[in-house]
Amino acid sequence: MTVAAVPVSDPLRVLVWHVHGSWMTSFVQGRHRYLVPSDSRRRQWALGRCGRPWPESAVEVAPADLADEPVDVVVLQRLEEFELVRDWLGRVPGQEVPVIYVEHNTPREHAATSRHPLADRSDVTLVHVTGFNRLMWDNGRCRAETVPHGVVDPGYRYTGELERAASIINEPVRRWRITGTDLLGELSRAAPIDVFGIDTGELHKWEHCPATRVHGAGDVGQERLHTEIGRRRVFVHTARWTSLGLSLLEAMYVGMPVVAVGATEAPWAVPPEAGVVSTDLDELAGAIGRYLTDPELAQRTGQAARAWAVKNFGITEFTQRWDRLLADTVAEFHSGRRR
Repeated sequence: MTVAAVPVSDPLRVLVWHVHGSWMTSFVQGRHRYLVPSDSRRRQWALGRCGRPWPESAVEVAPADLADEPVDVVVLQRLEEFELVRDWLGRVPGQEVPVIYVEHNTPREHAATSRHPLADRSDVTLVHVTGFNRLMWDNGRCRAETVPHGVVDPGYRYTGELERAASIINEPVRRWRITGTDLLGELSRAAPIDVFGIDTGELHKWEHCPATRVHGAGDVGQERLHTEIGRRRVFVHTARWTSLGLSLLEAMYVGMPVVAVGATEAPWAVPPEAGVVSTDLDELAGAIGRYLTDPELAQRTGQAARAWAVKNFGITEFTQRWDRLLADTVAEFHSGRRR
């Protein structure tokens, strides 16, 4: 899909919190100046860059210094950040500074009847990361937009040298059925599965995930992660009820064939030539087995997956969409149309 060129204007000063590292890596690739709260004492509320190789335009700012920053627009990702804007910036979000709220998640309860917490606000732009999420949330009178993911290309890394599957799941035990962790044991009968991510070391404690078949590979840096998953033969995506994971798209960029549970946005994100998407565990296990025994098929499928991901989840289109949305939000705010 082609996005119309964004009119050239001065870069904006954008206040944004570091919440989801992979998404933030893509977001700060734009042409603006990104002010990222940083204070080790405040932990998840002011993470800063965390050593990530972001552009110099992503600048760490102490919360105590934010009141002196001429912020043009605020991009929020957690409800608690509304109060932080009041406290740290000294301005009322939506009234004294324009606000965009990024909703990364699917509704947590009943899909079709879950009303979004911002549904009654007309002074905030609500941005979903998938069309599925926007469709399922009841957005009420809040203006809702969709900006699909964009990925910074890690390059083709696939070797498939290890006859094993790779998966990326953060906190797989705590999130259990939501992330489809309970499916790993069944699927590992087709191939041993190495699970990367936060707290994956706890997997071996569960009888559903025998250590000989499901291995918690730990949380590793993004650069190494892309190389490591690319050494495995196939990528397995088990999520039942999460937003479209950037890890799935990154695996496709790396050049891996994909086997995915057919839930939420996955059926659209993975076309037939890029892998197998199904709600049938036997079909998923069979696909893993085929890729394991046929390296050439796995390689061809992975190349198709990469081509699709590059075409549909490119970083240029992502930053252009955000450029337009940021510019429109600021312009509408100053014209008085959104207050």
